[in-house]
Amino acid sequence: MYRPTIGLEIHAELSTKTKMFCNSANDPDESRPNVNICPICLAHPGTLPVINREAVRHMLRVGTAIGGTIADFSEFDRKSYFYPDIPKGYQISQYEHPLVVGGMLAGVAITRVHLEEDTARSIHLSAQAGKSLVDFNRAGIPLMELVTEPVIPDAETAGRFARELQLLLRTLRASEANLEKGEMRIEANVSVSSTEGKFGTKVEVKNLNSFRSVERAIAFEIQRQTALIEKGGKVVQETRGWDESKQETFHQRFKEGSADYRYFPEPDLPKLFLSDIPEFSHEAIRASLPELPWERRERYVKMYSLKESDVAYLCATPERASFFDAVASALHTDIKLTALAANYIVSDLAGIYAKREGEEYTTLDPAAFSKLIQLVNSHTLSSRGAKDTLLIWIEKGGDPEVIAKEHHLIQIHDSVALGAVVDAVLAQEGKAVQEYKNGKLSTLQYLVGKAMKESRGAGNPLELQKLITEKIG
Repeated sequence: MYRPTIGLEIHAELSTKTKMFCNSANDPDESRPNVNICPICLAHPGTLPVINREAVRHMLRVGTAIGGTIADFSEFDRKSYFYPDIPKGYQISQYEHPLVVGGMLAGVAITRVHLEEDTARSIHLSAQAGKSLVDFNRAGIPLMELVTEPVIPDAETAGRFARELQLLLRTLRASEANLEKGEMRIEANVSVSSTEGKFGTKVEVKNLNSFRSVERAIAFEIQRQTALIEKGGKVVQETRGWDESKQETFHQRFKEGSADYRYFPEPDLPKLFLSDIPEFSHEAIRASLPELPWERRERYVKMYSLKESDVAYLCATPERASFFDAVASALHTDIKLTALAANYIVSDLAGIYAKREGEEYTTLDPAAFSKLIQLVNSHTLSSRGAKDTLLIWIEKGGDPEVIAKEHHLIQIHDSVALGAVVDAVLAQEGKAVQEYKNGKLSTLQYLVGKAMKESRGAGNPLELQKLITEKIG
């Protein structure tokens, strides 16, 4: 029996106005190549870097949120290696004295979190062209690197951890962490061993640009290494890529060790004595934290008695959670009404957005949505009428009550009007009427459904049921 051991290395570009060591713009949406550049991030001789204060602050907030130990002293190091996307021939990173040590997230122990600069983006032309281009817009962008302990037991746990980290970064507004844009990049270190307490040979897997890819690549690599050992082969330490089309890993290069990087303290940057900076004190950083994802989930369960699956959906993005909180506030945190609102968000709103590209919770008016919920609760709108009103409201906005009246969706309680609806249905459904008279009681709901359809969803179902039973006798 082979036991897998997995550790993750996750890079996330931080949301700052400027790059890590210069005043060039940090704009991940810039499509024009080589416009957000300057002599510093291009490593012109004689230029000197300056530490981005906001990037450090982001790191300390992340470290505090995960319960890590925040450094009183930190410094930057030079990590030496030469690739075309590193203009200096080295990367400014952290080695001996990272900003954060330890911590825990989603049940996974964290080794360290440190701050460094991103590389440029290489654009490889066709094999026929035999050329690669380099876009330096990304060079020097503040980059968080988080390293977990090698304690992750399976692919599912790895995926769950990565999703929780993305949510945390977005909640803290430290990073947008979009995998598809390269703002968050995940590398998995995978090994298998048949000996308890002993690690196998570690293989690093790169090119993981979705959570699904993370899970599938890890699962594949566990299977590949296990099969190789069982055949008498030997796993070698290497870096492998993930081929999404083939759903398999492939060899890229043999992995360097830390000695190959020739780390040494960066001579052009000052040491950071964080405890001497008031805004970086533990108290100041802790006070700046918003409600964290796991705190919010716990609050939803305790306050509103929501199902865990509904809570998971509501808290999956900060935008959803903020919208739900605003709706709950508009409903004066009434437990019954708030639970009803949660149900409409999780089922109806989610269903509408599932058919579209992206969600638009930031554009929705919580007060208007809460009014819709109150209309449903007062039986002014039926469930069917609410769904139709909701769809129109999302498309055009406005007052849900006005929309419902204009489209004749307000629930009808008038017995005379409903009596005419029932008469029409009973005249059309003679067979069903006879089945009900013969004792097939389930036919009643069929007739109610027909009457609801006849009234375009506006009929009160209880009143319709009452009228049907009275008229059949």
